[in-house]
Amino acid sequence: MRLAMPGDAESIRRIYNAEVTGSTATFDIEPRDAEAQRDWMERHQGAHPAVVAVASGRVVGFGSLSRYRDRPAYATTVEDSVYVERQVRSGGIGGMLLGQLVTLARDHGFHTVVARIGSSNEASVRLHASCGFEVVGIEREVGRKFGQWLDVTIMQLIL
Repeated sequence: MRLAMPGDAESIRRIYNAEVTGSTATFDIEPRDAEAQRDWMERHQGAHPAVVAVASGRVVGFGSLSRYRDRPAYATTVEDSVYVERQVRSGGIGGMLLGQLVTLARDHGFHTVVARIGSSNEASVRLHASCGFEVVGIEREVGRKFGQWLDVTIMQLIL
């Protein structure tokens, strides 16, 4: 586990785009191109970092902290994201990534971490619950992907 570096951009993009095109883990519907990935990498430095999990010399998962909302009153809240390659799921990588993000959020002085999870992603809900997050709400039919309406489970961890 380490902070993401510029050389990780393509691996992160590969993992993310697999979820864009093959799942409802993200509500993005268009794969991220190289330029958008560079912009994403720039936004995930400093107080809003990205971390990667590396196995056998290659990136197999990543996580990030993002601004929760633009308004100043939300400055002490962040939103987390965690993605792990399908082939290595259920091996503890997601938990390590999320644990590192919680540590970084605490170290950077944030007060709370919010997760917005597609409600059908039961594994992510369980992962967050195992790290102390609690369900604080459900947004009904707020997204549409693959011809279906999608709910979002909102989970929160107060640090």
